[in-house]
Order: sequence, then structure tokens, then C-alpha cells
Amino acid sequence: MLKSMTAFARIEENHSLGTFIWEVRSVNHRYLDVSFRLPEDVRAVEFDLRKQLQDQLSRGKLDCTFKLATTAATQVDLSINEKLVDSLLKQISTLQHKAPQVQPANAMEILTWPGVTETQRVDQTELLQQVQASFNSAVVALSENRKLEGARMRDLIIIRLQELTELVLNVRQHRPTVMAAMRKKIMTRLEDLPIDADPQRIEQELVFLAQKLDVEEELDRLDSHLEELKKVVDSQKPVGRRLDFLMQELNREANTLSSKSADIITTQSAVEMKVCIEQMREQIQNIE
Repeated sequence: MLKSMTAFARIEENHSLGTFIWEVRSVNHRYLDVSFRLPEDVRAVEFDLRKQLQDQLSRGKLDCTFKLATTAATQVDLSINEKLVDSLLKQISTLQHKAPQVQPANAMEILTWPGVTETQRVDQTELLQQVQASFNSAVVALSENRKLEGARMRDLIIIRLQELTELVLNVRQHRPTVMAAMRKKIMTRLEDLPIDADPQRIEQELVFLAQKLDVEEELDRLDSHLEELKKVVDSQKPVGRRLDFLMQELNREANTLSSKSADIITTQSAVEMKVCIEQMREQIQNIE
């Protein structure tokens, strides 16, 4: 199954510690290149997140951004040290009794006294576990989008593959006509010359010219590469590099076919082959 390296996924999930938002963008790349944008509170889990990606994807440049709609750092519970408050109030009362001119402390002043309030932060382990779980959902969504785009690319490649197969078949079927026309052309020119040509020498030269213009080997290799291409596009493994190699081989054979061409039909077919190959290559650049 072909997978595209170009895809996007966004998920938004409500967890006990807040709303988690993941955005993951993927574009084509020779290798797996991942960058994360994480709040400081969850940066400790970055290594594990990279491992999750490496287990599911093999190629692509990914930009992964995580946001907390309500950060764990701000989700804290305040508790009051009641014993300390009672002690402070008692001391304030004693002070006012001894010095009535002293202004009494207000509630905010008491709350800011060191040790009066205590903050209880959320469990960091729980936060990181929830972040990993939500990231896995984002990766699954991204992978599904890559599969959908890959299926579309496969359809386009299959169409081009069929066109290439027909072009190769047309050239092969046209070869006897080309050779017969070449022989007739040479014999006609010899008949117009005021010389007596040696028939045996003529046959030798015709054989030599036929060998020089013979493209059966190139056509056979094109057929072989096209058969391999049919198998590769339905592979369950990442095949982007293999497909890229096949495009290079197909293009090489099409160029050789063009250079050996001795007629307009073969030349036009070779040009059409190179157009199809280039169209496939553009699609394959984005395949994992």
C-alpha cells in the first residue's frame, strides 16, 4: 500500500488535565526528519514521542506542534495552612491590643504571608502519559491521511503505467515495418546509382545497420521494469526509494530508445514515454 509523505492531521481532545491540541504536518524528505514544538511542561517526553513516530513512519519531514488550551502549570489547587493563619490572627490581635494605632492586616496581606498558601501541582507522570496517548491519536490520523493520498497517487501511477505499456507494445509491433521500410529505402537508392553493387555486401551492410538500430533489448528491459513497477505499487512496505530507482531505469531505456530511433513513430513514442515517466516521477517524489 502506497503512502504519501505529504499530509496533515489535527486533533483536539479533552483530558482531565485540559484540552490537548496536536497539529502534525508532513512533507517529502529522503529520510525521517522530525521537529517538535512543545511547552516546557511536557518537553521531557519528546524522546518517547520520536520513538512513536519511528515505529510507524519511515520517511518524511514532520513538524509536530502541541498546545494545551489550559496548561497544567496553571491548573493548581490552592490550600491554606489554617494553623498558621490562626497563629497569625492571634499575634495580630495581641499586637493591636498593645498598639491600637497599628492598622489591622487585611485578608490579602495574610494570604501573601510565607507558608499561608500552598500549591498542589498535577501529577507530572499522568500529564506525560496523556500527552503520549493524544500524540498517538494524531499519528494514527496522519497515517490514515497518508494512506488516502497514497491511494490517489497509486491510481495516477497505474494510469501512466498502462500508457507506458501500450507505448512499448506499439514500438515493438512497429519494428518489422521500420526495418522493411529501411531496407526498401536503401535498395531504392542503390538502384538509382550508376554502379553494380555486390548483393552479398549489401546484405552485410543491412545486417550491420539493423544491429545498430536494434532496440529489442531496450524494449525487453522496459517491459521488465514495468512488470516490477506493477508489483511494487501494491507492496505493503515503504517503496518510495525503490520506485525512484525504477523511474531512473525507465528513463534511461527511453533515452536509449530515442537515440536509436530511425523513424518518426518510434521517436514520438520515446518522447511520450519520457513524458509519462516524468509525470510518474513527480508523484513518486511524495511516496514514503
